[in-house]
Amino acid sequence: MRKIIMFGGAFNPPLNSHFLLAQQIVNEIEDVDKIIFIPVNINYEKKEAVIASEHRYNMLKLVCDKNEKFEVSRIEIDSNRPLYTIETLDILQKKYPEHQILFATGTDNLKEFDTWEGADKITAKYKVLVLSRDNDNIEEIYVTAFEKHTELINLFDRFGFKCVGKNARGECVFIKNKRSLDFSDPYKCFPYISNSVAAAGVIPIEDHYHDGLFPYSELFLLHYCLIL
Repeated sequence: MRKIIMFGGAFNPPLNSHFLLAQQIVNEIEDVDKIIFIPVNINYEKKEAVIASEHRYNMLKLVCDKNEKFEVSRIEIDSNRPLYTIETLDILQKKYPEHQILFATGTDNLKEFDTWEGADKITAKYKVLVLSRDNDNIEEIYVTAFEKHTELINLFDRFGFKCVGKNARGECVFIKNKRSLDFSDPYKCFPYISNSVAAAGVIPIEDHYHDGLFPYSELFLLHYCLIL
């Protein structure tokens, strides 16, 4: 299925890094027809001063007009209220029913993603592309599993993940923090001392093999792609 990427953000202002990341997506993800830049509504929740919507839109358009894979949308800036990301994604999916809609966001947003309105619906309905920027520093990584998956939970524990509660889908959420690693155990500090998977005794499952190996997984429709 052909793909369309929603790249939302304040773009306050648009930076070269935004367009470089977008081009990286085009280069690395197959069957991408276009990336749609969607600047947020002037009244969005963050308290920082935001450049006028028309200026942000026009700056994006100047670049997008020069790249056939780039497009800028007025969906959010023309709305009479700030739209939640899930609402914008649903609008795009309705507009492009023959395409798979993916959502691209930076690692800076990943830190607070679970607080977003409809975050569980985003991950259930859409594939999320997490874009790592040069200056990003993620202190925590997290994984989820249902309670019945005891062997997987034991593996999380072996690698130093701590359960911090459950998400809206009823999955247990496990977090590993860079600042509180057990360096006496090579498993619990993996991959911060050595990134050798073989040394840790684990074989990773590539994303495109997961559904074939686990066709009855609750996560069959839940996909993540981390671009580094």
